[in-house]
This record gives sequence, C-alpha cells and structure tokens, in this order.
Amino acid sequence: MRESWKIMKLGEVCKTGAGGTPLKAHKDYYEGGTIPWLLSGEVSQGDIYEAKKFITEKGLKNSSAKLFPPNTVLVAMYGATAGQVGVLRFEACTNQAVCGILPNGITIPEYIFYCFLSKKDELVSQAVGGAQPNISQIKIKNTKIPLPPLPEQKRIVSILDKTFAAIEKAKQNAQQNLKNAQELFESTKKDVLESLIGVAEKYSLPSICDKIFAGGDVPKDNFSKTKTDTYNVPIIANAVKDNGLYGFTDKIRVFKPAITIAARGSGTGHTEIRNKPFYPIVRLLVLIPNIKLICLEFLKYSIQNLEILRSGSAIPQLTVPMIKGYSIPLPSLEEQKQIVQKLDTLSAETKKLEAIYQKKIVDLDELKKSVLQKAFNGEL
Repeated sequence: MRESWKIMKLGEVCKTGAGGTPLKAHKDYYEGGTIPWLLSGEVSQGDIYEAKKFITEKGLKNSSAKLFPPNTVLVAMYGATAGQVGVLRFEACTNQAVCGILPNGITIPEYIFYCFLSKKDELVSQAVGGAQPNISQIKIKNTKIPLPPLPEQKRIVSILDKTFAAIEKAKQNAQQNLKNAQELFESTKKDVLESLIGVAEKYSLPSICDKIFAGGDVPKDNFSKTKTDTYNVPIIANAVKDNGLYGFTDKIRVFKPAITIAARGSGTGHTEIRNKPFYPIVRLLVLIPNIKLICLEFLKYSIQNLEILRSGSAIPQLTVPMIKGYSIPLPSLEEQKQIVQKLDTLSAETKKLEAIYQKKIVDLDELKKSVLQKAFNGEL
C-alpha cells in the first residue's frame, strides 16, 4: 500500500442509504408509476441505465424508498445477487435489498465501484444466512477501503477500464470459440446421420426397442410381478433373463442397456446411456433397445438428432407417444459402429476444445480478481 493512501471505513468517506418497498396492497403506489424502482436482481456488475419496475410519487412519499442521484454506486445486499455492484447512471429508487453509496467530491463513483467489486467475495463470506445471504448496510459502511488522492483514483480507474475491456473481449472470443466447437460437432452429427436418409431403411423407434416407457410406469409384460418399496416408488421384481438383455432383480427398476431422455424441466431432451441399474423417476423416458438391431451408442446419437430435440425451441415436456412417433434410418450394425466411432472421435476432440476454452474463461475471471487486488494494493 502506498504511503500517501489512507485506509478508511466507507461510512467515514461516503453517505449511504437503503431503499424501500411501497405497500403492495396500495395499487395507487404502483399503477401508472413513472419513478424507476430497482430490485436487487437488477444490480449488475457495471453501469445501470434502466429499471423494469416503476412506482408513483405517492408510493415514494409513503414508503422508505428514496431517490438516488446518477453516479450512486449500488450494492445488492440480499439473496443470490448479494455482493453484486453497479453504478446507477440515472435517477432512480430501489427496494430495501439495495444499498446506495452516494457520490461526493472525495471519491469518484467508478473507483468505489471497482473497490467493492474487489471486495465482493469478502462481503459475501461475511453475510449471514445460508441459501439467502444477507449483507447489512452496516457491514458495507464498515468496509475498509484504500483512499488515494483523486488523481490517483482516476489513474487506477483508467487502467482498470482498459484492462477489463481487454479481458472482456478475450472472454467473449473464448465463449464464441466454445460455441463454435459445440456447433461444429452438432452440425457434423446432423450431416452424418441425415446422409443415411434414402440409403438406409427407416424404422420406427418402437420397432427397434424392446421397451419405451416413462419413469414411474411399470412395463406389464415379460415381468412376473411388481411391488412398491418403502418410498412408494414402483419397482420391478424377479424379471426374466431370457437373452441377457435384462438383469432386473428385486428393487432394481431398470438394468442395462438403456437410454434415458429427460422429459421435463430445464434439461428436457438431455440424453444419457445407462449401463448400471437405476430407478427411472417420473421426469425420465426410458428406451431399452433391441441390441440385435441397433447399438446403444447409435441410438443415443440418433435420438439427439431428432427434430424435436435439436430444434432449439423450448419443449415443456416430452411424452412416450411423442418419442414413439419418430423413425430413424437404420444401417447395418457394422455401419452403425463405424458411424459411432467417427462421432465419438469428433466428440472427444470437441470436449478437449471445450475444456481449453472453459479453462480460459475461468482464468480470465481469475485475472480480473488478480488485477483488482493489485490495484487496491497500490501495485498498478
């Protein structure tokens, strides 16, 4: 730390304030409102130029909400966004989950922004609560900050602006390269599988699978009986093992080989090969292939290439009838294995590239932290 720098508590240097929420029961506090009202989730790591919600003049006067001037530094205090920091670039008020650090003539807002950006992890580690951490305004006011003269603050901000812009550009390039690698694999997979159309005979999925069912369902045929375990989860007991495809035993729902497709939620369409016994939950569709007709890996790639899964549109839910309605080109087992080998090789190379780019993104985020640490240690 440079000798000319003072170390002071933020509250000794800047005035702070928190927002408030007008009573929701009063519609006239919100309807037709024109005063921007920010929530903690809108405090981003940078400049803030707009609000999604508004309150009326009456709502402002009858609550603890207060207008913050432009260049107020905002710090989110509650929940998943606790510790996020941004600079308000227009006049607005906030809810009580946001602390405003008001501008003054001793500091420049961008310097305070970078300073609190560097202290985000420290503040979050001091937060009370588990899943919903809470940073109090008192903690923010008691946070010690280095206070160099204004010209030095401006010099530090100038260096950090340029450095962060360069890091952000490098990060965007890495993210684009990651996206390109993933898209190349998907495009190649699509081309390889669709080159079979008109060459290989098409088969419906039910005709090449011994079973297609939803988790929680119990296939009725080929099994001696069903019963329920102590958690009320349907299970298959004493399944037949006529050809080695099935190895169901008491309290094992599905044995290998099988393909599962996530049928609900944000991961809808995610496809996995299952080689170990498992219980399929209601959010899974299960396909047990006839391995005399199709190899497991080829079936997985073919399912991933179904229009419904690669369309990119949001699918709220997949059902057994939806999957049963599809057909796929089916070459010989030998050709299937050759295609699988080609796609597996490309997939492995893609994963290597993904790992490289993901590491680069992580390293760039760590570089930001390192630069911030140097800045406020007086080492820039």
